Amino acid sequence: MIFSKIDFINLLPFHIYIKKNIKSNQLKSSIEYKKSYPSKITNSFKKRKTHSAFISSIGSRNENFLDFGIIARDYVDSVLILPNRKNKDDFQSKTSNALAKVLKLDGEVIIGDKALKFYHDNRGEDFIDLAKQWQNKYNLPFVFAVLCYNKYENRLKKLTKNFDKKKIKIPQYILEQYSKRSGISKKNILDYLTKIDYDLGYKEKRALKLFLKLTKEKGII
Repeated sequence: MIFSKIDFINLLPFHIYIKKNIKSNQLKSSIEYKKSYPSKITNSFKKRKTHSAFISSIGSRNENFLDFGIIARDYVDSVLILPNRKNKDDFQSKTSNALAKVLKLDGEVIIGDKALKFYHDNRGEDFIDLAKQWQNKYNLPFVFAVLCYNKYENRLKKLTKNFDKKKIKIPQYILEQYSKRSGISKKNILDYLTKIDYDLGYKEKRALKLFLKLTKEKGII
């Protein structure tokens, strides 16, 4: 099973769980990891070069997925638009670019760890949190990605069935690695992770369905 991994802080608890879980069973030898950013992983999945991955929501249309996603219920701090800059998409995320258009917001879109660093380092510049803006408008959480599969459904279900974000403890050495790589303090990383959820329930599926409906109406596919 080829599993593509979004190598951002927001999936750190999930990947720690997977790594630990794989060590305890025979799945270890049957999983091949591929790391990249959301839009590239989505393209790879669409071409069936990977079997499962967290796929950008806009790319999840007509795909099979489990009840897992990358979800924000309030401010997320890592998906921003800078209204005082020229319109510019972030090449790493088709979903965030589409969200800005759905919300009719102009400016430069930035996402991921670089956006989180910007949030902490540039409080003097105006920015809009896209997840919060969506919530304000539709009173729903925003689903940035969902865990899709095109093969090995049962294997993926077995691998993920006991995942519980609240029970995941991130080792200090891994926090240190991510902090050094991103330039974001360990404290800010941990604070940020409290704003990310992974369980795809009724409201989240409603939100995803609405987002896909709105993007289709605007011709953003």
